[in-house]
Amino acid sequence: MTPDVVRVRPLPDYQLEAEFATGEWRVFDMRPYLAYPAFAALAEGSLFMKAHVVLGTVAWTDEIDISPDTLYLCGLPV
Repeated sequence: MTPDVVRVRPLPDYQLEAEFATGEWRVFDMRPYLAYPAFAALAEGSLFMKAHVVLGTVAWTDEIDISPDTLYLCGLPV
């Protein structure tokens, strides 16, 4: 089981820098995901920069979020 996200920083070029409950930081590239309908709205305007943590998960709206498993397993250690 992967740890929860405790802090997130949206970065330019659709990157997320996430801190996990273990104290580890990972950088995750969201660009490939923007082609999927579930994340397409993040490519428009400033919505992507509104990323925040909700119950250990990174979310943008009530309908758009990404699992901590994906961020941890596919993110690059900082």
